Amino acid sequence: MGTTSFRMTVVGCSGSYPGPDSPASCYLVQAEHAGRTWSLVVDLGNGALGALQRYVDPLEVDAVLLSHLHADHCVDMTSYYVLRKYHPHGTQPQIPVWGPSNTDVRLAHAYDLPINTGMREEFEFHVFDAPFVVGPFEIEPYSVDHPVEAYGMRISADTDEHGRRTLAYSGDTGVTPALLDIAHEADLFLCEASFRDGDDNPPSLHLTGAECGEAAAKSRVKRLVITHIPPWHDAQRMLTESLGTFDGPTELAVQGAVYAI
Repeated sequence: MGTTSFRMTVVGCSGSYPGPDSPASCYLVQAEHAGRTWSLVVDLGNGALGALQRYVDPLEVDAVLLSHLHADHCVDMTSYYVLRKYHPHGTQPQIPVWGPSNTDVRLAHAYDLPINTGMREEFEFHVFDAPFVVGPFEIEPYSVDHPVEAYGMRISADTDEHGRRTLAYSGDTGVTPALLDIAHEADLFLCEASFRDGDDNPPSLHLTGAECGEAAAKSRVKRLVITHIPPWHDAQRMLTESLGTFDGPTELAVQGAVYAI
């Protein structure tokens, strides 16, 4: 039996820090399977936990996937820890959290917790080192090009109506061959574009809109959604750049938008 209503909700899409219209990075991936809704939270950046509560009860999240440990992708895990630890409904079960090496230590430091206990009663920590399964979802992590250990990922599920479907997520990355593996023929490619083409951009950090579109074209994706644009840039410019290198369906991520996969 497959899944129904495989979808992704943009909880936060602002790049590098929260903007006036969106929290920092956070995406809610859901599907109906085996009589219930399964929910993955992909990244939980500044301000995202507040917005997440519009779309799902945080106590019903099945797993969290952290692409890397920069604050705009993980810092609201400190608030999520408080919610799960002190909720008046009582002790909450551990939920799995996947991330880079030492995610547990980094989050303990972020909340000034003792390293030997940290958040391990609330979260079961795993490292991105191989494909894994959560409910109906198969997740394949890929190392990408960023100043810290960072990952993009493919999230796939077998659906009743359309067969196997895939959401690809670039995470934060510079140009790297791994992008083509992540995005290969994906039904939806959620790709960052934080830099403007023509600027003196540092290497191994982020993509331009043109580079985002080029990766989508080479990977033959069916749909491109551009995300992680810092508030100091004009998002329409990123969109225009990407349309110059990819002629498929393309749009800007918007906080609250829901995409069928």
